[in-house]
Amino acid sequence: MRIRTARPDDAPAVVALRALVYPYLVRGVESTRKMIAQPPPGEQWTAYVVEVDDTVVGWVSAYRNDQTSERDVGEVAILHVHPEHRGRGAGTALLAAALEHLRDIGVRRVRTWALPESLPFARRHGFTPSRELRYSALDLRPAPPMPQPPPGVRLLPLTDVEPRRVYLVNLAAAADEPGDVPVDSMSYENWSSEVWDNLGLDRAASTVAETGGELVALSLVKRDGDRMWSDYTGTLPTHRGRGLARLVKTAALHRAAAGGVRTAYTSNDEANAPMLAINVGLGYRPVGSSWSCLRELA
Repeated sequence: MRIRTARPDDAPAVVALRALVYPYLVRGVESTRKMIAQPPPGEQWTAYVVEVDDTVVGWVSAYRNDQTSERDVGEVAILHVHPEHRGRGAGTALLAAALEHLRDIGVRRVRTWALPESLPFARRHGFTPSRELRYSALDLRPAPPMPQPPPGVRLLPLTDVEPRRVYLVNLAAAADEPGDVPVDSMSYENWSSEVWDNLGLDRAASTVAETGGELVALSLVKRDGDRMWSDYTGTLPTHRGRGLARLVKTAALHRAAAGGVRTAYTSNDEANAPMLAINVGLGYRPVGSSWSCLRELA
């Protein structure tokens, strides 16, 4: 067993491993390759893999959370090991490398995510489970019909919208998103790297709602082949209660299906009752869950 820093040419193996452990997550090979080669600015992002006989059997990434106003928060993201290689120290080695990186960059509070069966591992390493994240899937055959917006509302694909306008509505809508760490301080540079310039972003399917010349709601789609991820759906606080989140998400699903997507995936915090209700109404079915887990770094 050998642990090392991830390289861009690890991308195919990393995606194949992720598909085995997290079949409902969507990030393609080229998007993963770019993430490793050109991480988001400001995050001090890094990743590690574990190899056995030159085969990647484990992965983790670690970075500073650059989307929150809280200081010194870091993330250990998607730590996972091939089921046939668990129980041999690979996960512990990956976690140790990730935490050492976070210490080196000055992080003092760490969040990670654990599958329910991995909670004992997280607890043994000093993490306390906090919140449940629920994963859901929707078969887009048949595709949902294109919704008709109410008078005064236009539904636009991202291909027709300037990116900074999308950033501003994303920033304002996400500021009160339920979670352990507020998403209230995304820089435009970071957002551009992670969202607008993401190779998986489907701008033709991603949809915004405009009224009175103002963007007021959005639903972002990231895609890999015939699978998609609803990356974020939200509405400006001043325009909530009008059904706009469901409107833009339905339009995005319709456009994605018309472009060849067959299965849509998403996730929601357990406390996000409005979005969970929208997903149930659209026909999403539960496919898994994970728990956010927190610890302090000495």
